[in-house]
Amino acid sequence: MKVLIVKTSSMGDVIHTFPAVEDARLNRPDVTFDWCVEEAFAGIVALHPAIDRIHTVAIRRWRKALFGGATWRDAAALRRTLRDCRYDLIIDAQGLLKSALVARQAGAPIAGFDRSSAREPSATLFYDITYAVPRGLHAIERTRRLFGLALGYQPDLSMLDSGIVPPAGTQAGISGKTAFLLHGTSREDKKWPVENWIETARLLIERGMTPVTTWSNEREKAVAEAVARAVPSTIVVPKSPLAEIAAFLGRSTLVIGADTGLTHLASAFGLPTVAVFLATEPGLTGPRGPYASTLLASPGGRVAPVEVVAETEKLLALKLQAPA
Repeated sequence: MKVLIVKTSSMGDVIHTFPAVEDARLNRPDVTFDWCVEEAFAGIVALHPAIDRIHTVAIRRWRKALFGGATWRDAAALRRTLRDCRYDLIIDAQGLLKSALVARQAGAPIAGFDRSSAREPSATLFYDITYAVPRGLHAIERTRRLFGLALGYQPDLSMLDSGIVPPAGTQAGISGKTAFLLHGTSREDKKWPVENWIETARLLIERGMTPVTTWSNEREKAVAEAVARAVPSTIVVPKSPLAEIAAFLGRSTLVIGADTGLTHLASAFGLPTVAVFLATEPGLTGPRGPYASTLLASPGGRVAPVEVVAETEKLLALKLQAPA
């Protein structure tokens, strides 16, 4: 059986789908999986060994030139490629109108959430088979249940395994215990103040850890450089392809991050990960993993660096106690 997964974005949503793929790999070894995803996240999808072929879309880019000739040519090429693959089933794991329209291009039966479960009920107009999955569950569990219903098995929800390992890569110039600081995120109200990152880096140095950080745009670069100026032992990894950053991240001792995709990736790798949530609710979409913890600011409140570092110490101790 040949199945296409449609989960185009965002990075966190893509990572939240990995446990469902791992369930399916174990329960349905007769099924092969391809995936359709936004071009920026193709390298993340490639981390899961059960994914054979990755199709990319560029919806974010296409929207900027909706009536451009290049946009229509790209969309037509995607449609031809998907139909040539002759899928037995499409699972739209996103439940949005845009993902349903992408799924429709493959010309195969589409399974997805029902109207009461989908994030955008209009998406269900394009589905052939729908399943009820409570919306009050975490995104990871919702997707695991959807895959189980669509492929005929009961996922073991007492276990959580993303099925991914860090990609191979170099960490030239970095040794010892490292703490990756993920300060960059898409919204200003989700960003921890730079002074908190600086204080966190200082506290980590006192505990024998080397802070590591990176950046992907000029505003993030300014924050990374400010931390490095204030705490000179901090290592700033230059802007790099996502796969290289994932390799650095996956070999860290621990990770402290804002509400951003790489924080979800760290928890999926099974790293001790502390997520700092300031303006979003982590209950349904927060990082999940064996050593993941989320610190949530109260309304109008803050999360102090000393709290964050204390939480990392608890997670490190928990990992040391775990069976090999």
